[in-house]
Amino acid sequence: MEQMKEHVGKLEAQLAQWGAKLDLLQADVDLADTEAKIAYHTRVSALKAKYEVAQTRLGELKTAGSEKWETFKDGVEIAWKDLEAAFQELAN
Repeated sequence: MEQMKEHVGKLEAQLAQWGAKLDLLQADVDLADTEAKIAYHTRVSALKAKYEVAQTRLGELKTAGSEKWETFKDGVEIAWKDLEAAFQELAN
C-alpha cells in the first residue's frame, strides 16, 4: 500500500510539472507567427491529448486502490512513456 502511495505521489508531481510545461508550450503557440502557429498547434494538441490520457490513467489507478494496483499500473506506465516521448519529440 505504501509503495503504491509513494508511486502515485511521484506520478502526480511529474504530471503537474508536465502540465505547467504544456501551459508554457500553449503560450508559445499563441505568440508564434501564422505558419508556425498551425504546425506548432497541431503538435501541442497531440501532446495535450497524451497528457489527458496519462491524467485519466492516473485517476483510474488512484480510484482502484492497492488491490488493483497491478491491473492499472501497466496502463499508467504506458501512458507515461508515451507522454514523455511526446515531450522529448516536441523539444527536438
